[in-house]
Amino acid sequence: MMDRGPETLSPPAPLVLPTRPAVLSRMGWSAFVVALIVVCAVAPLLNLVVPEGSVFHMSDYAVALVGKIMCYAICALAMDLIWGYTGILSLGHGLFFALGGYAMGMYLMRQIGRDGNYKSDLPDFMVFLDWKTLPWHWTFSDSFLATLVLIVVVPGVVAFVFGYFAFRSRIKGVYFSIITQAMTFAAMLLFFRNETGFGGNNGFTDFKRILGIAIATPSMRMAIFVLTGLTLLGFYLFARWLVASKFGRVLQAIRDAETRVMFSGYNPIGYKLAIWTLSAVMCGVAGALYVPQVGIINPGEMSPANSIEIAIWTAVGGRASLIGPIVGAFLVNGAKSWLTVTAPEYWLYFLGALFIAVTLFLPNGVVGLVKKLWGKKA
Repeated sequence: MMDRGPETLSPPAPLVLPTRPAVLSRMGWSAFVVALIVVCAVAPLLNLVVPEGSVFHMSDYAVALVGKIMCYAICALAMDLIWGYTGILSLGHGLFFALGGYAMGMYLMRQIGRDGNYKSDLPDFMVFLDWKTLPWHWTFSDSFLATLVLIVVVPGVVAFVFGYFAFRSRIKGVYFSIITQAMTFAAMLLFFRNETGFGGNNGFTDFKRILGIAIATPSMRMAIFVLTGLTLLGFYLFARWLVASKFGRVLQAIRDAETRVMFSGYNPIGYKLAIWTLSAVMCGVAGALYVPQVGIINPGEMSPANSIEIAIWTAVGGRASLIGPIVGAFLVNGAKSWLTVTAPEYWLYFLGALFIAVTLFLPNGVVGLVKKLWGKKA
């Protein structure tokens, strides 16, 4: 036999790491730019330039309605990050929305100055209750910069503390949802009390100025509208980037198999706590933008029903899609705006039936149905 000599080993194939997906596709960027133009140019033009008698005029009512729904859409987007991508269903996100709203409301109440009914430096409800000085938690309420910090810090700290103990105790599933609902209900009862210094059941209202400029002017209303739209688009872009990152992939792994994630060397508590706190901050920002547009904030915003509605918007639009919750917020609240005028007694029945129908027949929501039909057409 002939000696074949030593065999040569072929070099190993190079390791190919998965490429990070783009934040948006070409079509997605096109839609994003269109939405940006509509918010920053088209809506102001239709409201401020087009005369009221024109069919193309955008009324002040429409501006306030769409601005309010965009705030709701931010909450739905925040819910999708924790529920759709992490598997954590919260029924208490209305609390964080209200906390951001109260932080902004306190600043707006201080901006009233002596223009209130009692011509006092104190808010009217404090004069009515015969208070002589501001409570300690109103110390920085006259500073706009401090208010911006509080809008982020207060919901974030409350969410962090709650989440730290809840996640370390390994509370999951329906038990976590029930505890979050109990949390927001307890906070609502606390804010209803007059001695807490938050206006009791009436809350804050009769706002007049922001940064020294009258809120009721069309230009200021439109400025807040544009700011709300830019915030929604910014949060959407940030959420797209986040879920496509390594952090986002770990979140989805926690949603699908948290035990395997632990066996792989990751600590799910830190990831869950981070996305939980971020989601609460997003809701707080939405609440702060909501208050000057609707002109009131009261403990009713903390009701468990409001938190459940946030989950319904997310489910109707489509979980784990990011654009779905935004679509769901516009669809549900648009229907609510119409039905509460034409048939107010049937609105709750419609909402319940809609949620049941989506759960049974559209598990991926409206956006999932559109994608399915689009795929069949293609």
